Amino acid sequence: MLTVNGPRLWNSLMEMAKVGATAAGGNCRLALSAEDFAGRALFADWCHQAGMSLDTDAIGNLFARRAGRDPQARPVVMGSHLDTQPAGGRFDGVYGVLAGLEVVRSLNDAGITTDKPLEIAVWTNEEGARFTPAMLGSAAFCGVLPLDKALAMEDAQGISVATALAGHAGSLPLGRPFDAYFELHIEQGPILEQASVPIGVVTGGQAICWLNVRVTGQPAHAGTTPMHLRRDALFAASAMIRQLEQLAEAFAPHGLVTVGQLLIPGSSRNTIPGQVRFTVDLRHHQDAQIAAMEQRTCALLQQVAAQRGLTVDIQPHWFSAATPFDPDCIAAVGQAVTALGYPHREMVSGAGHDAIHLARHCPSSMIFIPCVGGLSHNEAEDALPENICMGADVLLGAVLGRAGG
Repeated sequence: MLTVNGPRLWNSLMEMAKVGATAAGGNCRLALSAEDFAGRALFADWCHQAGMSLDTDAIGNLFARRAGRDPQARPVVMGSHLDTQPAGGRFDGVYGVLAGLEVVRSLNDAGITTDKPLEIAVWTNEEGARFTPAMLGSAAFCGVLPLDKALAMEDAQGISVATALAGHAGSLPLGRPFDAYFELHIEQGPILEQASVPIGVVTGGQAICWLNVRVTGQPAHAGTTPMHLRRDALFAASAMIRQLEQLAEAFAPHGLVTVGQLLIPGSSRNTIPGQVRFTVDLRHHQDAQIAAMEQRTCALLQQVAAQRGLTVDIQPHWFSAATPFDPDCIAAVGQAVTALGYPHREMVSGAGHDAIHLARHCPSSMIFIPCVGGLSHNEAEDALPENICMGADVLLGAVLGRAGG
């Protein structure tokens, strides 16, 4: 069975890791930053060397295309993203993009032309670290987020996507039909590594609900206000967050709750906090359970606020329903990994990925490999070269089975 050139793929990953490299060995390529565009330029150069054509769409999604025997056929698409977290790793997203390139290079080496065209997608702002929501480029492509709203999103400095994208948008239409979409990714968790299994055949993605919370009390002097007369927004927020941790226990093992951001506007060492804002990230495999978690969250936060004489405002920010992947694409991955003889297991993705949006647009699936220690969104993120190679072998087999060659 045809396999990829593992050392070549690893070298490409290490070369890309030099773009936006951090002192601690990670990467910082925020979406539509100079570093992100430099990474895209390096990828584009490699694609041109591999004989591919490139173009972008109105939200800046980049597509590299390898012609097939049937120019009218819908393309089989591989891909992920090149943007990173502010202190991210060398493999999150970029692995799926460069593994797609390695699939093309390996087909070139073998002199194989597929029946259907192949494309590699680089989705804009998957991370959501600079602009929200996450997976913004694929959301705009699939019609989940209107283009005008996507372009109007601003970062913390007030720079819009449209401004950051100026000169880099292209003419490809949004929502073009695809035959199928395959995304290879590090797991970003510890399940595969703990099970000593190198390949995860991903059957779908769990539901995600993001909420923005604002707790409002009364700012006052820290030295002159008795404790029983205070309306301390931070202590109230702390009590709310503790309740959320207990909420996760009620929905174990699949219910997950994270408070990832907390802000005290106008904070001062000797002033009782009058307002606190924080984010809530809820996740579960089932839509009914995530709805129950959201309802319980709102009730718990309102209860704490009422007990302490404060107000709480809870606003939905983003929701992604539980998403099953296409049975035929799952089967294509399964057939490839079985033919290769690699140990594997089926699993549900705990993280959000562009494939979640693409699954509503065309038949889609994902492939996972372990990451060392389950770490991701971390400069210490790592993956073993042998697993990197095995995952790309599976991608090659699945894509070749779908595209015909």
